[in-house]
This record gives sequence, C-alpha cells and structure tokens, in this order.
Amino acid sequence: MTSRFDLQDALFGVFLIAVAALVFYATRTLSFGSPADMGPGFMPRALAGIAMAFGLFFAARGFSRGGEPIERPRLRPFVAVLGAIAAFALLGLKAGLAVAAVATVLVAAAGSDETRPVEAILFAIALAAASVLLFVTALALPIPAWPW
Repeated sequence: MTSRFDLQDALFGVFLIAVAALVFYATRTLSFGSPADMGPGFMPRALAGIAMAFGLFFAARGFSRGGEPIERPRLRPFVAVLGAIAAFALLGLKAGLAVAAVATVLVAAAGSDETRPVEAILFAIALAAASVLLFVTALALPIPAWPW
C-alpha cells in the first residue's frame, strides 16, 4: 500500500531545513567574510546552505511523489541506543575506555532481535581494543583505559 506522499523523504527534507535554519540563526552574529578572507561564520553558513539545498530537494521530492508508509517506531531499539549512550557516558571516566566500549556495544546489541551474542561479544572486545590502541596509546589522550 502506497501513500500519497513519500513521508520519509519529506520528513528528512524538513529536518535538514530545520537544522540549516538553526545554524543560520546560531551564527547570525559571526562575520561571514569572503572566500579569500573567511570569517568565523563562513564555513558553518556555507555548509548550512548546502544542507538547506538538500533539504529543499528532499522535501520537494517527498511531497511530489507517493511512497511507502512509515512503519511504527519500535521502543526496544530506541531504548537500547539511549542506554548505550548512557552506559558510555557513565562508565567512560570511572571504569575506563575498554569497559565503557564493551558495555556500550553490548547494551546497543540488546536492541535487535537479530543480534548473535557471540558476535556481539567478539565485536565489543575488538572495538574496545581498537579504541584503547587508538585513543590511549596512539593519540595519548588523557582517558583511562582500565578502571585501575
């Protein structure tokens, strides 16, 4: 069953337009400058203009053609993603980057019926190792790798 509008494209376009408008409003006091002498507001406004153009394109396309209806949002994936963000925020500095990365992946993986526990655990360990190697070892960021 198709609907009269392609609501996914239309809503995405409206979202891009809203974000671009917010950027234009937030950077209204910054000087724009010119391409040869860029001010602090040049890049944010240039990127907002590009986002606005894409938003107008998607909104016009969404409102001018039919599409499939949007399925009802499911609560479990939404809660899992929010829980994963909360887990990383709460564990990052206290338990260390490795523990926070593992917890984040495992909490996020709980949001899908298709998740295989062994794959999630292996991915969590690999991501934690890569995060520690990159951020703590290679970049020497002052982030604790472990709780001790």
